[in-house]
Amino acid sequence: MDMVQHYAHHLVSLALHDQCKIKIFADKNDEKWRGSVGGLVEAPMDQVWNLVSQSSRVSEWMPMVERCSDLAGEEGLPGYVRLVSGFMLPQKDGDRSWIKERLVTMDTSSHSYVYKLEASNVGLDGSTNSLNLFDYEDDTTLVNWTFEINPLEGPTLYAREDDTVLVRVVNHLQDNVTIHWHGVRQLRTGWSDGPAYITQCPIQTGQSYLYNFTLTGQRGTLFWHAHINWQRATVHGVIVIFPKRGVPYPFPKPEKEKIIILGEWWKSDVEAVINQAMKIGVAPNVSDAHTINGHPGPAPNCSSKGYSLYVESGKTYLLRIINGGLNKELFFKIARHNLTVVEVDASYVKPFKTDTIFIAPGQTTNAILTADQHAGKHLIVVCPFMDTTVATDNLTATGTVSYEGTEEFYPTALTTIPPRNATPVTNIFVDSLRSLNSKKYPANVPLTIDHSLLLVVGIGVNPCATCQNGSKVVADINNVTFVMPTTAILQAHYYNISGVYTTDFPGNPAIPFNYTGIPPKNLQTQNGTKVYKVAFNSTIQVVLQGTSMIAPESHPTHLHGSNFFVVGEGVGNYDPKNDPNKFNLVDPVERNTMSVPTAGWAAIRFRADNPGVWFLHCHLEVHTTWGLKMAFLVENGEGPNQSILPPPTDYPKC
Repeated sequence: MDMVQHYAHHLVSLALHDQCKIKIFADKNDEKWRGSVGGLVEAPMDQVWNLVSQSSRVSEWMPMVERCSDLAGEEGLPGYVRLVSGFMLPQKDGDRSWIKERLVTMDTSSHSYVYKLEASNVGLDGSTNSLNLFDYEDDTTLVNWTFEINPLEGPTLYAREDDTVLVRVVNHLQDNVTIHWHGVRQLRTGWSDGPAYITQCPIQTGQSYLYNFTLTGQRGTLFWHAHINWQRATVHGVIVIFPKRGVPYPFPKPEKEKIIILGEWWKSDVEAVINQAMKIGVAPNVSDAHTINGHPGPAPNCSSKGYSLYVESGKTYLLRIINGGLNKELFFKIARHNLTVVEVDASYVKPFKTDTIFIAPGQTTNAILTADQHAGKHLIVVCPFMDTTVATDNLTATGTVSYEGTEEFYPTALTTIPPRNATPVTNIFVDSLRSLNSKKYPANVPLTIDHSLLLVVGIGVNPCATCQNGSKVVADINNVTFVMPTTAILQAHYYNISGVYTTDFPGNPAIPFNYTGIPPKNLQTQNGTKVYKVAFNSTIQVVLQGTSMIAPESHPTHLHGSNFFVVGEGVGNYDPKNDPNKFNLVDPVERNTMSVPTAGWAAIRFRADNPGVWFLHCHLEVHTTWGLKMAFLVENGEGPNQSILPPPTDYPKC
């Protein structure tokens, strides 16, 4: 609680004379931190309101603030205020303490407003704060300030299409860290992409790095997370990109928005979990619970009441749903409500209704919830999908959609839970996804292909003298288990450093076999740090083929640096003669992360128009750790804006 006390002390040193009460506590039931400060001001309430409601005059009533400045709001975005103070704790980077706040609501009639602390270098980003004034007596005003924060969620990054974003990450951890802006294309700015030892060396303890990128042509919901080891289990947050000013959504604008992050929770340190598994050569323990915005709902030895989504009857809500988990594809469902899906992975889709959303790790889905019930509470369920024999955490996370005016004792409407192996449910959802392919949002699917690749992805076993049973689990693409280098590949490419990687990654399997049939014996993988090199603006088709090695399993696959179109998929072995005839080249869904079906295949197409080194890997973190990853090296073009920009001056050293 020291951080909370520090926050309250330094941000709420209001000029409230001698009468001030501070209360700080953590709610053990919902794991949020809350605090409040109250004090009396010897002035009429209207006079006090006139002062405190003007953000540009904050320094007049908050003595610790040296100066403040309004940052004008834009259409659809509330205004901001930045506070700068010399009285807070000194920062390691030598900067003055600063805070960036966003106004959420202001009600002059009740003399109150709510704002969110979006960014700062003093901690507790993401807290929701409110200030309320009350008549006390004899022209005295009671000022009450409260804050609430869920420490399990990272701050949300709000921006607009084509904005340039600068985020300085300061590492106060004992371990190295990097941050990946999942789904951001990073046009010519691969230095800011984030995967450790692919585009950058990690930020070491006590060091910082400025990520600088532009959201060119992108709008929607994306995801940021740590990209080294298993840190993204808890180091993650949301990116919300609004359309350009004056540009409407291609669907009726919802009246409100809600962010919903789905995740996994371990009782143990996740790094210890995977390190122990790697040491003995077996699969790691599964998570102990699933979560909705950090809350598992009723679970063994857990008193959490679960997440509550409060709604008003008749209103529409845009739900920005993110699977922030490490290793689980999930179902999301709300009792007695259908959802209208309008976007996936920050790409618009033809709207369709569903009662169940299927979402893999790293994927995002925007869906409209219409509060079409009159009152009551309705169960939210989040449960895993696994249509094979692989172990998984079977616990269902629960929450409630609660209508305004519903009493606490009101019974909760229940819903059915999709079976763990509900493949038909996933197929219906995936088959419903189609790009808008409108004049404004065309589906620019490459129709001619320069590189056609067949990437066989799977899990295998290699000998290991020091491991349990003399063997260890590995993963591979085209029989290559990727080995992370000790120098970033992008750095080696830019400076022509030899010995870091090779460009002989095989575009097809060296030894074809019946991929989804009985697996061959003694098919060991080879280790290597190999990339596949292509010329700028090449068109690429990749068929990702699953296997039955050990056990057939789905592989949610993420490509950095580009979106791709999912032009086809199927069960069994890919047929290069007949399956392309069934490809959707008109309105295939555009994504950055897609699931290769269990014991099946998926075909994607994209244009390599972004110079740099771009990671392709399974977004099940355990598979990435085992080696199911590779990278594309896209060479510079000849035009003025077709080369990667020089590295920044604070680029981390290995």
